[in-house]
Amino acid sequence: MSARKKVAILISGRGSNMAALIQAAAERDYPAEIAVVISDNPDATGLKLAASKGIASGVVERKNFQSKAAHDEAIDQAVRSAGAELIALAGYMRLLSRSFVEKWQGRMINIHPSLLPLFKGLVPHRQALAAGVRVHGASVHFVTPDMDDGPIIAQAAVPVLVGDSEAELTARVLKAEHQLYPVALRMLAEGKVRMEGDRTQFVSVNDTSAGMIAAPSPADDVLDLQHLARITP
Repeated sequence: MSARKKVAILISGRGSNMAALIQAAAERDYPAEIAVVISDNPDATGLKLAASKGIASGVVERKNFQSKAAHDEAIDQAVRSAGAELIALAGYMRLLSRSFVEKWQGRMINIHPSLLPLFKGLVPHRQALAAGVRVHGASVHFVTPDMDDGPIIAQAAVPVLVGDSEAELTARVLKAEHQLYPVALRMLAEGKVRMEGDRTQFVSVNDTSAGMIAAPSPADDVLDLQHLARITP
């Protein structure tokens, strides 16, 4: 196996998707390793988890910098100091500056709990319930300067069940997120996807992970990523 890509994870809170990536990267055949976890929040519980796994972590707190640009530059320096080649946002709650995004464009991904381009921004599950959709899910996408707006790498769908509360739907989607994000990061680290303009280019379209989409039955509580439908980009 070729050298594993070093990844920086940015978090603001509990870091449950960070934990899923750390678990995936613990496998010897996974093509990425977690080099550092960085948070803008010193109280982020995900920092304790990262430390318990022996992963370098640090806090770059916004209040310590006079401007957003200076804060983002400090994050950039921390990422580069760790030797990271890719960035994965995992519940990072600040919109990154255009200059930061442009430095890392095509090498930075995010997971959002909706089937983008639907329900961007905050409370996507509440938005989904209000809209009355019957299918909801999660998306991994390349990061661009606009919030939740980059080219999509992979999506996972879950049913919206009759009588779902926001908490129930959130939990169902979160299970899907934890399966989806490691697969999408693998695709990027292996060079099977790349960002070209405003599109995702699938380099290996015959691979079963390319263009991943899951279609669970209404009885499914969580999607099974072992049963994927291939789509041609």
